[in-house]
Amino acid sequence: MRFLAPLLSVLLGGCAVAGPVSFDKQTLTKDFVAEGCAVADFDHDGHVDVAAGWHIWKGPDFKQRISYAVEPSHEKGPNKTPFNGATGYSDYFISYAYDFNADGWQDILVFGFPGDPALVYENPKGKAGPWTIHNIFDVADGESPQLVDINGDGKPELFCHTSDAVKDPKNNKGRHGGQFGYAEIDWKNPFGKAKFHAITDKSKENDQKIFKYTHGYGAGDVNGDGRMDILEANGWYEQPKDLAAPGAWKFHKAAFGVGGAQMHVYDVNKDGRNDVITSIKAHSYGLSWFEQNADASFTEHVILGKTKEDNADGKGFSQIHAVELQDINGDGLPDIICGKRRWAHGIKGDDEPNADPVLYWFELNRDAKGAATFVPRHIDSDSGVGTQFFTGKVNQDNKPDIVIANKHGVFVFTQK
Repeated sequence: MRFLAPLLSVLLGGCAVAGPVSFDKQTLTKDFVAEGCAVADFDHDGHVDVAAGWHIWKGPDFKQRISYAVEPSHEKGPNKTPFNGATGYSDYFISYAYDFNADGWQDILVFGFPGDPALVYENPKGKAGPWTIHNIFDVADGESPQLVDINGDGKPELFCHTSDAVKDPKNNKGRHGGQFGYAEIDWKNPFGKAKFHAITDKSKENDQKIFKYTHGYGAGDVNGDGRMDILEANGWYEQPKDLAAPGAWKFHKAAFGVGGAQMHVYDVNKDGRNDVITSIKAHSYGLSWFEQNADASFTEHVILGKTKEDNADGKGFSQIHAVELQDINGDGLPDIICGKRRWAHGIKGDDEPNADPVLYWFELNRDAKGAATFVPRHIDSDSGVGTQFFTGKVNQDNKPDIVIANKHGVFVFTQK
């Protein structure tokens, strides 16, 4: 194995003080309003803003907060407002900024709780009041839905899976009988209903595997043919040459854990074959990159171990429910950014729910022989991640920054 987990464990315990990159932290709120966020210049003032929950914090100082949506109101159920991170969940699971109607103003896509509709909030071009809501997809299943160009037309699709099965009151996992796939938006009518394209057949096996809360989903060109493939914990689906051809995509079995977060495809060791980066189990432990071999099999390289013992004494953390890639230090290599999700299932659920909600970036290094390592760099111990977060420019210095929304609050980390 090119990557030695014990060495990383030692490094992780001692990296909190020093590092090549440091961040300034700004807390926008300590309220639980969302578990994901969108960042864009929503008001055309030349500064990016932060959208989390039903609020927008206006840049560049993020001190002014406005509401683009009506505060959710629930008479009963777990999502009562204000949201309670210790006992409940949010109606704003994941958010993305995109100009859906090409009018020059960034709209906001919100994936609500798994299985809820995908909603687009149409930017009113500076007018006050709630933004118009468009339900563009009725059932967006999965814990890591995304906005990704799957079909290569230069426009993004709703990257989620779905089910047309009714809710089963005897099945506490809710809606089941799903299919992996993506929903294509009609860009001549972007606020109309997106059309779902299934890449798997309906089967008894899939009925158990693909359900409302399925974890781990990703898109990338695994086999290097120039087309986006789709990944999940049990392997990857090869995009066919003809997307219009009927039938399921070809499945390639691989063991990428038991369901983590967003899955990424990248040639980590620069051997000409694309590899897979993923957390192993979203509500437990584990972070790895899987090296693709010449025979198309994969070899796992452990970054953070899969047991409590592997991560004891500050050597790691649990509940890596959101993962992003970004070149943090400007060396031309993408680094891993992730952290501990705060209270994913409340104060008593999962592994170490009350441990420090840490945030880290893992620096990708390559040696002259091609061996790759990810060196952990500590960012913060009092924020963590939610189910999705933003990495990119927040200010004008061209250095990538990080924006987090979760059960602990909303935070902006700008590079010094």
